Amino acid sequence: MSVEHQSDPVKRARLRWRARRGLLENDLIITRFLDAHEATLTDEEVDAFSRLMELPDNELLDLLLARKELSGEVNLPHVHALLERLRAA
Repeated sequence: MSVEHQSDPVKRARLRWRARRGLLENDLIITRFLDAHEATLTDEEVDAFSRLMELPDNELLDLLLARKELSGEVNLPHVHALLERLRAA
């Protein structure tokens, strides 16, 4: 049985580290979101967040700014839901 994200400080630190991006715009949006919501993210939301963090910086920025919509492997309901929360941050 795996340890849930919120009960594991190492997993929480790893999530924050993965959120560091090369584009300042991404960093600002993601950091603001994590500052407000990190402590309450569900494991499903952490999975969605991790999937988004695997995207290249420019693609992620286009998604965050609603210039593009999700497609391909990340086009999943829980990723859509988290993306909407990120856009509102």
